[in-house]
Amino acid sequence: QVQLVESGGGLVQAGGSLRLSCAASGSIFSPNVMGWYRQAPGKQRELVATITSGGSTKCADSVKGRFTISRGNIKNTVYLQMNNLKPEDTGVYYCTVIPGYWGQGTQVTVSS
Repeated sequence: QVQLVESGGGLVQAGGSLRLSCAASGSIFSPNVMGWYRQAPGKQRELVATITSGGSTKCADSVKGRFTISRGNIKNTVYLQMNNLKPEDTGVYYCTVIPGYWGQGTQVTVSS
């Protein structure tokens, strides 16, 4: 059984930073693509960033230059460093192993 556990969300003022962590365990295929999605209230879930096993990354235009996705030294861990946060970054952030595995989500709230 595959399990993804996220941590690191919270409340921060605009301009602040947060670092999200995700650890995936279980029978996960390799190589793989891991990533972060987010869902704001009343909106659809959207892609934030992805990273391959080889370290290639993609980010949504809305977070380029502010967010950085990276892999940890432990297999199947992924991080999202979020700097210069804006109120529009508020939402539930989900870790994923593409395709098909999702974490429970961690809330990020950015106050103005």
